[in-house]
Amino acid sequence: MQEYRAHIMGLDGHIELSIQLICEDETEAKKRARVLADGYDVELWSQDRKIAEFKSE
Repeated sequence: MQEYRAHIMGLDGHIELSIQLICEDETEAKKRARVLADGYDVELWSQDRKIAEFKSE
């Protein structure tokens, strides 16, 4: 299992909330982070590497 961080971004572009995700791989982490993009932009990170960005739906 690997650790990822999903950053919920505020309207001002700053992190409002950071959620730790423990997932089998990047594919699972992306699926879980995409669900969080309900009204918020979400950035998915693995340590200092940005994996994906999901725009608010």
